[in-house]
Amino acid sequence: MTSSRLTVGRTAAGERLDRWLAESLPDLSRSRIQHLIAGQHVTVNGVATKASHRLHGGETIEIDVLPPPPDDLIPEPIALTVLYEDEHVLVIDKPAGMVVHPGAGNATGTLAAAALAHAPTIAGVGGPRRPGVVHRLDKDTSGVLVMAKSHAAYEALTAQLVARSVTRRYVAVVHGRVGLPAGVIDAPMGRDPHHRQRMAVRPAGKGKRAVTHYRVLERFPHFTYLELKLETGRTHQIRVHMTSLGHPVVGDRTYGRSQGKQPIASEGLALHAVTLAFLHPISQKRLEFIAAFPPRLERLLSQMRNMDR
Repeated sequence: MTSSRLTVGRTAAGERLDRWLAESLPDLSRSRIQHLIAGQHVTVNGVATKASHRLHGGETIEIDVLPPPPDDLIPEPIALTVLYEDEHVLVIDKPAGMVVHPGAGNATGTLAAAALAHAPTIAGVGGPRRPGVVHRLDKDTSGVLVMAKSHAAYEALTAQLVARSVTRRYVAVVHGRVGLPAGVIDAPMGRDPHHRQRMAVRPAGKGKRAVTHYRVLERFPHFTYLELKLETGRTHQIRVHMTSLGHPVVGDRTYGRSQGKQPIASEGLALHAVTLAFLHPISQKRLEFIAAFPPRLERLLSQMRNMDR
């Protein structure tokens, strides 16, 4: 990734942000610039905004340019844990440590490449670099995920996600004792203006609505075991929301606490997508899938229960 800082001249007052950037950065197409703006990789005086934003002159613009990935995704014969499959959908239990689709620093070993090798007909469904991908799990999050194997399934599943009719439940271990037995976190999210690779809770009007429901399953002296349900699906939503409450997910190296001087030893991010339920895109039958509880979380909870004796 390369970063650029530009100062808008006074003569540019009234110009659209995307048009001014296209003129100032001739190596980038206007569509690429619009994509970067939509992904909140462009800020005006430290604030992400829209492509149609009108400049006043004198602003400082920062732009993070991600290198374009190769055009073709190469299938990779990586073993997958398949929970369900038919001609339209593929439901997978994703392991922790696997990215869903290629991106900066993760060109190979992706779930998309493995799915393409497993089901070649998935090619062309959705984007060329993310065939069949309708939603994602973070690299270090394990659990259940659905992919579309047909165009009809892709459109139907995407529509369900937009309508928020897909049920996604997670379990996590977080730092600290969560006081309430259950609660709802309704806090907008967007790019962290100080760390562009991170997300953050943002003031109203500067982020997208993000809603997380949580319920305490078990409390320990220094930790809490939670069930969480996503109402929206923002990037890093659970991790950011729990950190905003002062209860970061155990093992979170981006939003969490230092791994030094911890009373327990964690094996990566203590976050697992346990349940996924949706309407089959063709039959309209409601399907529910449960991912096996990962051994790393079993060991973590066992440590905590033994400490509590």
